[in-house]
Amino acid sequence: MTRATIYEVAARAGVSIATVSRVINGYDSIRPATREQVMLAIEQLGFVPNSSARGLSGGSQNIIRLVFKRSQTEDSFELVQESLLFTDAIIRGVERTCGKRGYSLLLGGVDDDNLDGKIDQMVANCDGLILLDRTLKERLVPTVAKRIPTVLLAGSGRSRSAVTVMVENHDSTVQVATHLIEDHRFSRLAFLAGFANSPDSMKRRDAFVDTAQQLGASVESGAGWYSDYTSSGAVRVINERLATGAEMPEAIACANDQAAIGAIHALTQAGLRVPEDIAVTGFDDISMARHMTPALTTVHQPVEELGSVAAEVLIDQAISQRKPVMQNIVLPTRFVIRESCGCKE
Repeated sequence: MTRATIYEVAARAGVSIATVSRVINGYDSIRPATREQVMLAIEQLGFVPNSSARGLSGGSQNIIRLVFKRSQTEDSFELVQESLLFTDAIIRGVERTCGKRGYSLLLGGVDDDNLDGKIDQMVANCDGLILLDRTLKERLVPTVAKRIPTVLLAGSGRSRSAVTVMVENHDSTVQVATHLIEDHRFSRLAFLAGFANSPDSMKRRDAFVDTAQQLGASVESGAGWYSDYTSSGAVRVINERLATGAEMPEAIACANDQAAIGAIHALTQAGLRVPEDIAVTGFDDISMARHMTPALTTVHQPVEELGSVAAEVLIDQAISQRKPVMQNIVLPTRFVIRESCGCKE
C-alpha cells in the first residue's frame, strides 16, 4: 500500500502544502475550521508526517542559520573560554525559540576573506538568517534580505531592509559614568572599547565620554583603547598603557564584561588593586560577572532574550514571507552595582 503524501492531504483538505505543514508543526495562526479540515484529511488518508514532510512549506526546510563574525584575536583565557559568554548566551536564546517553533538551528562563522562570495553559501539550505553584529557590511544587507528573510542582531539600527534586534546602550552607560564621577568622585577615567567599527561599542563609548566630559571629568579613549571585545585584547591594552609610565586613570569602563575580566587580570598582575587603586566596570552581565573577586559592576543586558526575540521575528517572517512593519526592536538594560567600582554589595 502506497503511503499518503502531504500533497494528497493538501488536495483532500483544499488548502496549500504550506498550510498543511503549519498544522503539522502546531502553529496557532491557523483558523480552527482550516485546522479541522486538515486533520480530517490526515485521518482519512492515514497520513504519517515525517521529517521530510514537515519541511515542505513552499520550499521551507524549517532551518534558520545564525551567522557570526570570527574574532581575529584568539582569547587565551581558559577561565573565560569555559564561562557562558555573550555569543554562547545568544545561541541558547535562539535555540530555545527554534525548539518551540519546530525549527533547527545552523551555526556558521565568517571572516573578512571573500565575504561577498560567501553570501550564496550563507543563504543556502535555510529559511532565514540571523546576522550578528559586523557579520556583513551594511551595504550588503539589502542584497541578502532580498533573497531570504534576514534579522540583524545588534548593529546601528539604520537598516531599512531587515529588522534589527538590539539593546538600549545609552541610558545605562550614562548611569555608569555618573556613578563613577558623582558617587566615587573620580575625575580621570578611561573607556576601553570593543571594535572600532562596532555600533554597540561606539554608542557606549560616546555616551560615556559625553557624560563624563559634561560632568567635568577627563576621559582617555580612542586610539590605543580597543580590546576587540576579548580578555586577551584588554590585557594587551592595559599592559601597553602601563608601559608608558604615565599616571593611570582612576576608573576604566569597558565595553563588555570579557574585556573587563582581562583588564582586572592585567592590573592585578601589575600589582594594582581593583577597586582600591583602579575601579573597573563592564557591560553584559555574563554569568561570571557576579562570581568574580571583586564582583563586577556592569550593565545587564538580556542576552538570551536577544537571541530568542531575533529567532521569533525571523521565523514569523519566514512563514508569512512578508516584511514586518517594525524595523528596530530595542530591549531594556539596567545598571548593576557590585564591588569592582568601589561599592560594597
